[in-house]
Amino acid sequence: MEATGRSALYVCCVLLILTEVSSELIHIPSLVHHGIEGKSMLLSVATRYPLEDVEIQGTWSHTRPSGTRTTLVTFTKEATIINMMYRNHLLFKEPNVSLIIRELNHEDEGDYHLNLNIQFNNQTGLVIKEERTVHVTVDVPVSSPVIQKNPSYAVVEDKANATLTCSVERGTRVVFQWLRDNQTLGASYRYHFTQDNSTLFISTVRKEDKGTYHCVASNAVSQGLHSRAVDLNVYYGPYNLEVNSDQGLRTGEVFTINPGELVFFECQADSNPPNSYVWISKSRNATQVIYEGPRLEVRSYKLAQAEEYLCRAFNNVTQKQDETQFTLVVAKYLAGKEKHIQEGSNFPPFAAVVVSSLFIISCMLLFFLKRTCSPKRVLMSIYNRPLSEQKRPHRSGHEDATEDFGIYEFVSVPGKMESAQASCRSLARLESVQDMHTTIYDVIRHVPETPSHSLLE
Repeated sequence: MEATGRSALYVCCVLLILTEVSSELIHIPSLVHHGIEGKSMLLSVATRYPLEDVEIQGTWSHTRPSGTRTTLVTFTKEATIINMMYRNHLLFKEPNVSLIIRELNHEDEGDYHLNLNIQFNNQTGLVIKEERTVHVTVDVPVSSPVIQKNPSYAVVEDKANATLTCSVERGTRVVFQWLRDNQTLGASYRYHFTQDNSTLFISTVRKEDKGTYHCVASNAVSQGLHSRAVDLNVYYGPYNLEVNSDQGLRTGEVFTINPGELVFFECQADSNPPNSYVWISKSRNATQVIYEGPRLEVRSYKLAQAEEYLCRAFNNVTQKQDETQFTLVVAKYLAGKEKHIQEGSNFPPFAAVVVSSLFIISCMLLFFLKRTCSPKRVLMSIYNRPLSEQKRPHRSGHEDATEDFGIYEFVSVPGKMESAQASCRSLARLESVQDMHTTIYDVIRHVPETPSHSLLE
């Protein structure tokens, strides 16, 4: 009695749980299975009820992609009936109602339905129904992919197209992926793919399309397999043309070299195939080709002045060309060129100071020259002190002091001392004149018409 009571209590608890969560009675780990053709597949089912306390009844059925449905297995707790058409192809596993499909083929693809009715003992009339559907695919493993390129030869940029096709000998539902230099490629305005990505079409090939291509093939039962590398060779250029030299000093497009120096210049450009190069000397009188090849040799002593050179690169396949020019200057000529440039430009502050100083000095020189060459006039008025009281030679007879009254003008006479002495005899009596060494004065007397009596006093 106690055993019967415990059993009834357990069944009641299980029924309560199953009523609330019916999905706990059976469990299928995966509802999608990818099978390999020729291999077996297990549709595993985990039961979560005590088999000894229930009665079960169920079926496994198969619905093909076409929609045809076939019952494969009918089973109860005591018996199992397998469809005679599939007796050697299926294996039913008791007591967990799992199903094994032997030697899969494409006919086995589709949906497999499990219908299960569960009735617990001592609970007459209470039946719990469980249903599950498992989707099954059958695939053939993928073989190594192979790339075919069209055209097989190198192509010219901006003129040709290229097609790359990836194929496999074996494999179903294959997915293709394209790589260039190990970078994944996607669709763009120039890159076009077929629906399954097996073909890559490049419309108007360009320089950046050059590289190593791989395709990767995979499906549900095969990991990605890489093809062998295929190189796409593209003729392009020239691009990024420039002139370089390990000697001299470069400033922009000007190379400065030392006198007597032998300098090598190299012309380089990004191009495929390599370019043909031509060096051209440009002068005021003429322009001439001086060398053919990527490397130019220049001897500085042959340069009479700054000269301009031009390097021209030409791609014989793409029929494109590019050119760049530079100026070559010998160091001793560069100073003159910089001076000429400075004269044509605005004066810097230091130059303005120098010019101003020179101007001031010039003005001072002109002033002194003018002062030296012009006569000096010195006016002297003798009022209270008669000239007779000064030291002077004795004149014959008596002379009145009023005769010395007047305004005297001393005029310096520039020139040689000999000629000056002749005009200065009237100053012989003056001691001040005897002390003069560099300037000789002429004295001119200006006598007022009516001298004032007060002045004579």
